[in-house]
Amino acid sequence: MQLPAISVSARTVRPRLVFVGALLLLATLTLSTRAQWITQSFNLAPGWNAVYFHVDARHVSLDQLVGSDPANPIQEIWLWQPSPATAQFVVSPQAPTTGGSQWLSWDRNAGPTSGLQSLPGNAAFLVRVGGAANYLWQVKGKAVPPDYLWTSTGLNFIGFPTLASAPPTFERFLSPSPAFYQAAQVFAYGGGELSASNPAQVFALRTKNVNRGQAYWIRSGETYNSYFGPFEVTLDNADGMRFGSEVSQSRMHLKNLTGSAITVSLRLVSSEPPPAGQPLIANVPPLLLRGTLNTTNLTYGFSNLMSAPQSITLAARGQVGSEAEVVIGLNRFQMTGNAGSLYAGILRLTDSLNLSQVDVPTTAEVASLAGLWVGNASVDSVNHYLKSYNTNADGTLQTTSEGSYISGQTNLNPGAVSRAFPLRLIVHNDGTNTYLLQRAFQGMDANTNLVVATQEHFLHPALLGSARRVSSTHLPWSAGNAGWLFNTPLGSANSISVTVPMAFNDQSSNPFLHTYHPDHSGMDATGRNPLDRGMHAYDVTRVVTLTFTAPADDFSSLTANSGSLRGFYSENVTFRGIGSNSRQFHSSGQFTLNRISNVGILTR
Repeated sequence: MQLPAISVSARTVRPRLVFVGALLLLATLTLSTRAQWITQSFNLAPGWNAVYFHVDARHVSLDQLVGSDPANPIQEIWLWQPSPATAQFVVSPQAPTTGGSQWLSWDRNAGPTSGLQSLPGNAAFLVRVGGAANYLWQVKGKAVPPDYLWTSTGLNFIGFPTLASAPPTFERFLSPSPAFYQAAQVFAYGGGELSASNPAQVFALRTKNVNRGQAYWIRSGETYNSYFGPFEVTLDNADGMRFGSEVSQSRMHLKNLTGSAITVSLRLVSSEPPPAGQPLIANVPPLLLRGTLNTTNLTYGFSNLMSAPQSITLAARGQVGSEAEVVIGLNRFQMTGNAGSLYAGILRLTDSLNLSQVDVPTTAEVASLAGLWVGNASVDSVNHYLKSYNTNADGTLQTTSEGSYISGQTNLNPGAVSRAFPLRLIVHNDGTNTYLLQRAFQGMDANTNLVVATQEHFLHPALLGSARRVSSTHLPWSAGNAGWLFNTPLGSANSISVTVPMAFNDQSSNPFLHTYHPDHSGMDATGRNPLDRGMHAYDVTRVVTLTFTAPADDFSSLTANSGSLRGFYSENVTFRGIGSNSRQFHSSGQFTLNRISNVGILTR
């Protein structure tokens, strides 16, 4: 059957299924992508086959994927690239030709000189298979959300996101759009050479399956078509859910395109192992589906997509409830590993009519905690050295023969304070070392690069007006401002500790020394000879421990980004005097740290 001349440019429709940027059809480089992987299989007959890619395989060239495999019988691959912006005509899809820009091809014999060098997603291809046997072609690629360009006055070479197993017939699949079903003319390839009957029009729409991964020529006259499945998905990001290292929430919009209520199921699927040369995948992103608002405490509930699939019911098209905003959150508190470690998976959406399968790629990276963190500890509990004394039966205090009271046990239990005391915390983490600082400077250096520094002289003198200094008065000052090193880097353990010493003879920091007071100067009466520890001042050692706590069990808390940390603050202060005499005090409370700079290098 010879198809008549058909314009492919008069009027195009871009449905709202997923707004994706223009396909990079001319890509020739091998791409390294932080992706989620899935294998798409194609059952190819000898001769010409029409396939539709729901994966992007541009990470590998066709010469590597096909040409280097002598067991692969594929001889030619032709990519259909519609050009809606330029008036062009196709006499027949039976004979692809290099004379028009709507085809881009790869030929086994031409190899690297071919115009087509890799296989993009959301694209239809003609594939010619040599030999006399069927061939199962398996291609691993990056899952891509579906996207379609549709012309209402010409031929469309497309495939549909149907179920891979038990695909529906054309009648079942197109029945939710009666006008399109009545007007659609479908042409399919059956293998063999191109001829008047290949591709052939499909008349038995009632029994012909809409196979996932198969491409069809379709035209519908002047009928407007935006139907590519029973439900429509619109994403925040056209490429899928890309949480990266900072984002923790993403949205999608679901719309029912049928005349009856349907249920859309969401299931989290693991990525396949990545191809050689691609980043390793640590695990599936721990995704949460936001639930309803609790009006009592104004928090959202959630469902864990890691535990079980979830479903959303949409009312019939045009009715209240036929559309829904779906908020997906990333529980970063369950992500472990080094900064930059990749989590990847596929959020698979299917419908209760068993017509469509939409794969939404999902990736996230373990966030780096590098940078400058500033916050406060709120100390609300302190232990004490209140002594108890033994009493007689009548309640009077017992005394020794010398008249001294007889001591009982010393009470070291912590006690609540009447008002919490704030302690500023300044922490810098470079990914390897984490320091507690007395002060920090943030601004531009001599090369106008943003820096975090321990000294003001590292900043550009002319740009000090825009610079910032943050200080902590409860920590000892020193000219060098070297800071105190925590025992383990931020984020590497549930708790981290740091020791802040103040020597008994350190005039700049010890709180018991007063340079100009003779009773607290640290010197003898002559002012020439230093005194031993415990005479005028004590050694003071502060051990600060930050214990990070799990977030509250609600959607917003679990999906908070990596810019805030909170937990339990604990400090032991030890005073050492003459000889081995010492005394220890303990205080505790809550702390919060907020990252105010992502600069991971501390200029010192």
